[in-house]
Amino acid sequence: MAESSPHGNLEIMDPSKSHPFTIPIKKIISEDDVQFFHQTYAYTSLMTFLLQLNASMYPRKVPNSHKVETWQINGSNIEYSKTVLNLRELIKSLAKIIDEATPDPGPRRFGNLSFRTWHRLVEERIDGLLFQFLPKVVVEFPAAGSRDDGDDDAVAERFSALEELKSYLMGSFGSAQRLDYGTGHELSFLAFLAGIWKLGGFELKEEGVEERAIVLGVIEPYLHLIRKLVLKYTLEPAGSHGVWGLDDHTFIPYIFGSAQYSPAISSVSNIPVEGSFPDVPKSGDVTKKTVVDRARTTNMYFSAVGFIYDVKKGPFWEHSPILFDISGVTKGWAKINKVSRYSFSGGMIKMYNAEVLSKFPVVQHFYFGSLFPWTRNPNAPIPVIQSQSSQQQFTSSNQTSRNPTQVSMSSSTHPPRPPAPDGGTRAPWALAPTANASASGNALPGPPWSWTGQSSAPVMPSTRAPWATGSTRPHLPPPGPGPGIGRDPGMGVGTSAPFTGATTRTIPSGAALPLVAGSSQMERVTQSPGARLTREELWLKNKKWVQKGDDDSDLRHG
Repeated sequence: MAESSPHGNLEIMDPSKSHPFTIPIKKIISEDDVQFFHQTYAYTSLMTFLLQLNASMYPRKVPNSHKVETWQINGSNIEYSKTVLNLRELIKSLAKIIDEATPDPGPRRFGNLSFRTWHRLVEERIDGLLFQFLPKVVVEFPAAGSRDDGDDDAVAERFSALEELKSYLMGSFGSAQRLDYGTGHELSFLAFLAGIWKLGGFELKEEGVEERAIVLGVIEPYLHLIRKLVLKYTLEPAGSHGVWGLDDHTFIPYIFGSAQYSPAISSVSNIPVEGSFPDVPKSGDVTKKTVVDRARTTNMYFSAVGFIYDVKKGPFWEHSPILFDISGVTKGWAKINKVSRYSFSGGMIKMYNAEVLSKFPVVQHFYFGSLFPWTRNPNAPIPVIQSQSSQQQFTSSNQTSRNPTQVSMSSSTHPPRPPAPDGGTRAPWALAPTANASASGNALPGPPWSWTGQSSAPVMPSTRAPWATGSTRPHLPPPGPGPGIGRDPGMGVGTSAPFTGATTRTIPSGAALPLVAGSSQMERVTQSPGARLTREELWLKNKKWVQKGDDDSDLRHG
């Protein structure tokens, strides 16, 4: 069973042969399942398609000419096929439904319940929308009865391609139950598009033409829809690492956006590992809002960063330390994207593999069917355990060239992490390296121009806040207000504030509030006379605070 062609593209299924479509089901229920996932045909298909799209976004040298073509959001040189145009209309139709689900009034800390109304309306209409906007070859793809697992002679109900694709599309808008959205939902939309590709729904044109149209003509409008949903219904980040993640909600715009600014190529066989296209913004320009505002209309990386500026306030290094670390890369946008013909040793795609496809809290909600089967690929390598987070690997090489004060939030300054307790579903940053930790394999599958079988992507504990060590003397954050100040309701991050530890805290001066429960003992928080504030509001309000250690010696910061 082959899942990728010799040319490195996702294989298209034969429409003359019927296919046993199924309703995708949950398969990942433990960390061991994540490890097996990296050996399946489903994983091979997803990574192959992602790499295929990424390669299409590199600037191209025009044959027999000194000219170079670049690809921008809403660029006039992007050719939209009929399928791409129809998918754009599908996304517009979904956006219009927002007007029928007005958010409930009043401030809310978590997601707005009206998102469930929008989600229900979409679910009621999705069959008709798919039938209207998907190409005929997909709608009418011949379906065969799928066999029951327990009886080879029994033929189960026959499902259509639309029923299987619908599962991935409905899974790409966020959770109506949890009122959140994250990279797992983004992965579901990637699977939806990959499924259409496998069924022959996209046109086969010159190398990269249709793929670019998919990225800029479908994925970018989809991301705009998601940002509108996040703002309208204050959706929480799903599976977020807090400030220690790349982004609260999405990942792939950083992959495609870094490719947009990389050096020009003549074919996918000569993708560079360093350098940038001339006269493009530098990676460090993400800290300059004026540059971000100008570049966000044409580049997907800066479009994603621009949304961060829309919803977060305060210094960039404070609310987005991982992106800030990446901004110190001096070897260009190709180094950030980092797809090499000869090695695969870093960059956005490796981070995506490690921080999205290898994290149980993210991929546990990805479902498997016939298009993305839970079947082992015999050519897949056995995963190899490594001991360093992809974020640490990504940023560690950038620290020596930066001002020491600038890299105070760097992962290289984090103290050793204690082992995580057993039992229960844990956040990705609470995992300690163990023999059973999930990992990706060496020789990750995909196009031959990007994989060699000599490297592996780690699945290790994610970077977390330096004060979240679990020690009896907490490590305090840098002085100043905490991350996320000024964010809209529902845009909170998963990283806990430093006052959630197990020791007594006081804020200089003011009347004492009633005792509140700490993690291991009762604690008393004081504030200035006046309205009573929450503990988090107190910490954000007071830039100076005192924390007493177990030996009663004060640790003063500020």
